[in-house]
Amino acid sequence: MRDILTSYFWSGDAIRSRGVSDIVLTGTVDVPVPSARLLADWEREIATRLVLEPGDVEELPLARARARWPDYKRCVQAASDWTRALGLPEVLASSDVALMACRGAKYHHDGAQYGGSAFCNLFMSEDKGLDLHFPSTGHRIPLTRGTAVIFDTGRPHGVIQRHSSGFSAADFAPDQDWTQIFLTWELPIEDAHVGHALGITLDTSPSTALQLDEEQVRLNGARVIVCPDSGRWVQAD
Repeated sequence: MRDILTSYFWSGDAIRSRGVSDIVLTGTVDVPVPSARLLADWEREIATRLVLEPGDVEELPLARARARWPDYKRCVQAASDWTRALGLPEVLASSDVALMACRGAKYHHDGAQYGGSAFCNLFMSEDKGLDLHFPSTGHRIPLTRGTAVIFDTGRPHGVIQRHSSGFSAADFAPDQDWTQIFLTWELPIEDAHVGHALGITLDTSPSTALQLDEEQVRLNGARVIVCPDSGRWVQAD
């Protein structure tokens, strides 16, 4: 029997249901190297304010970065050209964008906060020997400057060492730079182009959706969370 994974997400004032895609779209786009001044600003912000522990993913101030980032528009244009080529016209222009930093990432899903979205990530850091890993689908994407990825927020993922089969904090020694900086856009799942690109089926479990009052992911009807070390689904308490 095939496992049935369902994301329940807010649509206006109601919870709606949908399938969870196992499609991961990836490519590499040409983005300029961030300036030394911008990189130093990011490093200072991460060290003094975020204080990233291994596995943490936190937001950086985008407005401040844009004031020091003359090539920001070029980066956005490169991502827009890539998404347009995938059949997603103008979707980035109407989507919320944030600047993020991670020091690896424990396995997680984002369907409890962003169930109505897919993520489009554009990585700005150089190759530091880290991969974006989707354990349930087998996708493993080396992270380099210009790596672009679109995926379902309900799909477990993490950022791990290239030689590793799972997440371990011990892999991220404090004397080495493991930080990845990336732009992320929230693409609306209900947009027909986004749904088509990821093969999303909407309203797969409307009767259950009517009974819920918060976003969540369920596997074969049971609410689930993700093991942070392995990426496997485990039943929620």
